Amino acid sequence: MDTDDVSAEAYMEARIARLESDVAHLRTDVADIKVDLRSVRDKMDTMFTKLSERIDGLEQRMNVKFDKLAGSLASTARWAVALYVALAAGVFSTMASGFGWI
Repeated sequence: MDTDDVSAEAYMEARIARLESDVAHLRTDVADIKVDLRSVRDKMDTMFTKLSERIDGLEQRMNVKFDKLAGSLASTARWAVALYVALAAGVFSTMASGFGWI
């Protein structure tokens, strides 16, 4: 073995050691990223659950209000029909009186 072979071998060993060190750091970084990602996922799940509960509560309140509004609209529609019939009767009675039918 000559000195060039020894220095090339030492150079390769140094490069391999550096690669192993870099891979170890990458593994540590990936593990940290996994932990952070799990934490974010748990927070998102909690937020989704809270949001779903709020939406469900809002839906229930809106259903109650729509039911009240539907009852109110039905009552208003009955009044409108009654007033329309009274108006029509008034117009027909005025016409009958004007034309001498009554």
